[in-house]
Amino acid sequence: MSTQDLENIPTNLSENEHFQDVVNRVAMSRRSVIKSGVGLSAAMFLGGSLAACSDDDNGATGSPVGTISFAAIAANSGDSILVPPGYQAQVIAPWGAPLFQDSPSWKGDASESADDQAKQVGDNHDGMHFFAIPGTDSNKEGLLVMNHEYINPEYFYAPGPDPMNPMEPWTLDKVRKALNAHGVSVIHVRKNSAGKWEIVIGSFYNRRITGRSPMDITGPAAGHNLMKTTADSTGRRVFGTLNNCGNGFTPWGTYLTCEENFNGYFGTLDGAYVRDANQLRYGMAATGFGYRWHEQDDRFDYAVNPNEANRHGWIVEIDPYDPTSLPKKRTALGRIKHENAALTISKDGHVVVYMGDDQVNDYVYKFVSTGKYIAGNLANNRDLLDSGKLYVAKFENGATAGDAAGIGKWILLDKTANATLNADANFADQGEVLVKTRLAADAVGATKMDRPEWVTVHPTSQEVYITMTNNSGRTVTDDANPRAANRWGQIVRWREAGNDPASVADFAWDLFVIAGNPHAFTDARAGSANVTTANSFNSPDGLAFDAEGRLWIQTDGNYSNTGNFLNQGNNQMLVADVKTKKIDRFLVGPAGCEITGITWTPDGRTMFINVQHPGEASGHPNAPTPTGGMSLDVFLTNNPTSFSTWPDRDPDSRPRSATVVISRTDGGKIGT
Repeated sequence: MSTQDLENIPTNLSENEHFQDVVNRVAMSRRSVIKSGVGLSAAMFLGGSLAACSDDDNGATGSPVGTISFAAIAANSGDSILVPPGYQAQVIAPWGAPLFQDSPSWKGDASESADDQAKQVGDNHDGMHFFAIPGTDSNKEGLLVMNHEYINPEYFYAPGPDPMNPMEPWTLDKVRKALNAHGVSVIHVRKNSAGKWEIVIGSFYNRRITGRSPMDITGPAAGHNLMKTTADSTGRRVFGTLNNCGNGFTPWGTYLTCEENFNGYFGTLDGAYVRDANQLRYGMAATGFGYRWHEQDDRFDYAVNPNEANRHGWIVEIDPYDPTSLPKKRTALGRIKHENAALTISKDGHVVVYMGDDQVNDYVYKFVSTGKYIAGNLANNRDLLDSGKLYVAKFENGATAGDAAGIGKWILLDKTANATLNADANFADQGEVLVKTRLAADAVGATKMDRPEWVTVHPTSQEVYITMTNNSGRTVTDDANPRAANRWGQIVRWREAGNDPASVADFAWDLFVIAGNPHAFTDARAGSANVTTANSFNSPDGLAFDAEGRLWIQTDGNYSNTGNFLNQGNNQMLVADVKTKKIDRFLVGPAGCEITGITWTPDGRTMFINVQHPGEASGHPNAPTPTGGMSLDVFLTNNPTSFSTWPDRDPDSRPRSATVVISRTDGGKIGT
């Protein structure tokens, strides 16, 4: 599971234009700027005035709002969490931590059963949000709601009797244990008298939503024939949410969990089965990602149950305050490999949700609700995500005003209103457009992107920022853009017409930063002008603005520390001032991890981030050398602390994903 990045394998075989082709045209049209000696065609965008932040002073700190004043830290390849001087980090809620009074304690040897795992915190923490509990001090107590994206089999299962085949015997309980480690945890957390955060075990609010939990299918695709299975003839009830990656949240107090690489859990034992266009476009393969669930559970055999996969790949809305409520898969927002969901409110009250489809050469989307948000009116708001218009982005050059690089258009994905889709027999109705969102976006000519991941909206300007993690397989090159393989990624931003998120008029876009490596290169591969040897990074992934407008950037990239990634160290978190373009490194994670998930208490003095998959050793400079003819993963299964012991530091345990609580030692606001 840790040896290749399957999101870097494209399934988009359409002839739609790639974003890089647009960038090249923009750069070629401004050749005098390109030849200025900067060495990177897109560096011209960095001087732009697209960002519009407040210059008001922050009365609590005396610093301008959104500025950065901590001491940046250096890259590192160790097995610890590093934060700036004057900051402290505490680990809470690791994989396997008990949530209920009858939850078993973490054993450390991975011998827990499926039933045990259902009562413990899930694995591979990802997107996350902090919800205040009415009637409590919300800066010291609340609900931490987090996603659990996948598992690492090398650590998740206790090794079997044969050291060369430690996954054997393969059983249904192992499949169910993995299902119970996926999904979402709702965790009541509280600051104790010693100032440390802890789980309130047995709280009314604590809840596990897993790959086996019942949930409703709502919106235009509910009840559609493509959503019906032998287990659910209605097409309105599904069990489980899978590969929960990034997240979103609503102003009416609900959590949005995003289903990403759901295709990897499906496979088939039927060698004669022929996949249809829908299955191919969503990356269905006979062995999936190697989870082997289809060997024990027919639900995941796409030849036996071809529609089951159609019931995954959605955004799921969860009420964290009501443990009895059923989560709802909101089909109006489309079926893609959702990375996260950035929700904002338009000038006239419509709900707008921005989304990225995390695979190379896939697209950027926007949803605008039919109804309008009314503050405090839960009855009005609770189903706003069930009806609206879904758009996909087309990025073009040709901006004529300001410092924007180009213009963009929103193309409506609607069977009735879009002439292309209306004439296409592959889409019988709007439900089919939504189940086959990728194919619909192909048909209308959306712009291919370099793995669109997290989206975030500036708290005052309403400008939208999105990470493009990387696309190392791209081969486009010319004088204007000498960087053919995009191994490092970039952050794209845009401003809607009239600064109104609901607008479907042309928007202005540019590139905020192009990641790269000035340690290794002096040409375009070094990145844009605000990337230096002091803050060099690759593969931006997680992205969020804090309340004062600082942009927090989290990475999920290559940590080999050699070649293209020389001196870049482990995955990290940086923070940017979007007005000055200054970027500083704030945190470095332990060996083999991804840094992801970010949220704050309302006062901005406590930050929560997640450390996912510590101990993924492949490619790391400190990875152990397997012995006895074992592969690296098999070696790690038999020797689980040979590479990382984070966070327990126990030689008899194994690496565990966990949440990290960050605060200033003087109690001040994070980032200042």
